[in-house]
Amino acid sequence: MKSIGFRLAALVMAGTVVVLGWTIFDRLRERQVPGGRDGGARPAPVEVAPVERGPMELRRTFSGTLEALEDFAVAPKVSGRVERMLVDLADTVRQGQVVAELDDDEYVQAVREAKADLAVARANLAEARSALEIAERELRRIETLRKRGVMSDAQLDTAKASELAKRAQLEVAKARTAKAEASLEAANIRLGYTRVTAGWTGDDKERVVAERFVNEGDTVSANAPLLSIVDLDPVAGVIYATEKDYARLRPGQPVLLSADAYPGEGFPGRVDRIAPVFQKATRQAKVQLTVDNADHRLKPGMFVRATVVLDRVESALVVPQRALTTREDRTGVFVVREDGRSVAWRQVKTGIRDGERVQVEGEGLSGRVVTLGQQLLDDGSPIAIPGEEKGPSASADREMKAP
Repeated sequence: MKSIGFRLAALVMAGTVVVLGWTIFDRLRERQVPGGRDGGARPAPVEVAPVERGPMELRRTFSGTLEALEDFAVAPKVSGRVERMLVDLADTVRQGQVVAELDDDEYVQAVREAKADLAVARANLAEARSALEIAERELRRIETLRKRGVMSDAQLDTAKASELAKRAQLEVAKARTAKAEASLEAANIRLGYTRVTAGWTGDDKERVVAERFVNEGDTVSANAPLLSIVDLDPVAGVIYATEKDYARLRPGQPVLLSADAYPGEGFPGRVDRIAPVFQKATRQAKVQLTVDNADHRLKPGMFVRATVVLDRVESALVVPQRALTTREDRTGVFVVREDGRSVAWRQVKTGIRDGERVQVEGEGLSGRVVTLGQQLLDDGSPIAIPGEEKGPSASADREMKAP
């Protein structure tokens, strides 16, 4: 019994397939043979949408990262042991503020030695001046006696040589004094370097500590970074553009950034700098954005998406993406004719795409276009739009349905 039931089911299924295949074949034959069985091809059911005219924007969304526009590393100019760190992570730092102090005992001693050397140099200078004054008086005395014939020429020459020597010694003492003064000034400067200040250049008066690299008690060498302080207003966004989009980018273009930390919010910015070269490994060019960040909500290191309007057409013909179809390797649309019963094939050139909307250019593009059912159509094919009744047959149907 089960075998007979399976056979009956198979026969029914086979019959259904045959009927369905014959129906499809009959439908295709009616489309291809003029007049068909009823003297005309049956209208193909389709969906349509209007051809619109309006502005279109070419948008691109790039993924990128935020960076600090200014990142300043605070480092001491002398080596030493860190005695105190006066700021910590996330603290606000004013321009010129002391942020750390180093052990200064060695530098204080160097200043004392320099002061002592300067005192000795000044004493020698005073002695040299006195010796020169004595030599000058002796020379004048001998010159007077020589005129009277009391002194010989040899004695006069000896007095002149002594005066010249004392004058030279005075110049040497002056130089040594100047050197000692410079040494004292240098020692004081090195002593001042033990108080490390945040002395960046720029108009911004305050920045924020982004990183702290040492702790109190650590020994650091000269120019070793203690802190990293950054300027958070504005911040920089870094994205990378392919060759296709590169030619459309230009400095000053507006940008809208979004971040996962603030869903649903947008942060306006602008294109600031565009790299003149492409990276060999990725074939992309670096693009730097500038974003105002007065409230410091955006932080360097955040992942962001930057949307840029690369092009805009104020008055464009727009059709749905679904309306595009291909015939013989050509892209076009089926335009509904004025009678609403048939369509005309129109080749188009596509432009800006914005989601499900596409800019098109071509002749005879007005009214409505087919968005569903194009596979059943050719140029001039009859159509039926669900919900729209056309012609005498529709009127007859309405009369028959009337009570």
